[in-house]
Amino acid sequence: MIKQYTITVNGTAYDVTVEEKTGAVPTVSAPAQPAPAAPAAPAAKPAVSAGNIDVKTGAAGKVFNIPTSVGQSVKKGDPVIIIEAMKMEIGVTAPEDGTIASIDVAVGDMVEAGDVLATLN
Repeated sequence: MIKQYTITVNGTAYDVTVEEKTGAVPTVSAPAQPAPAAPAAPAAKPAVSAGNIDVKTGAAGKVFNIPTSVGQSVKKGDPVIIIEAMKMEIGVTAPEDGTIASIDVAVGDMVEAGDVLATLN
């Protein structure tokens, strides 16, 4: 019997086909081999940002657009970063009036809910 599965490893999906055999299967001893090394962890995000007001995302997704730049003035509610989540564009807005002090992500970056994407002063 052949079964098909989709396995996701570190965010990458792989389609695999597995043949399930019935009956006795002979045991074969093979010399022990070291397991392949795990892939390197992604680079950590900066621990300290330039501004004192965090602009955090409310949803996980992918950075779609950055319509602002460092030094730009924004008002409370203005979009600072646009993320794409579940095929929708979601604006991550300024929590209060200020000036963009840092943008801590790039277009294409994956972000989790609660991540700091930018800071304001």
